[in-house]
Amino acid sequence: LTEGNYTDLTQQCWNYFVDLMRHVTASELCDWKVISRPYSELQKCLEEWAEHLNYGYPNALAEQYIFQSHHHYFHNCTLDHPVYFDPPEDVLLAMIIAPICLIPFLVTLVIWRSKDSKAQA
Repeated sequence: LTEGNYTDLTQQCWNYFVDLMRHVTASELCDWKVISRPYSELQKCLEEWAEHLNYGYPNALAEQYIFQSHHHYFHNCTLDHPVYFDPPEDVLLAMIIAPICLIPFLVTLVIWRSKDSKAQA
């Protein structure tokens, strides 16, 4: 019963979003200032109905509508600035541990070279 109700309500959320997007021109589709309101309204509607029906959010149906909005309206949008992500944990760990392991080696090398130069003097 709850899932059926939520399905009907999410369709209403989608219809409202589509109606709001009718006022957005093609050149404005990638302008966050313009699309943030309809997009936020869709998310808010999906989330509030899920909470109201104790359905849980995020859920598969809500995600389907969000993906549908991206596929239908925003698929041609590209980022002006690239988004940088953290490297995988194993790479990050290697980047942290490598310099730490080099420190004792370099200290040993400096001490050994300083002893070697004292012996020659």
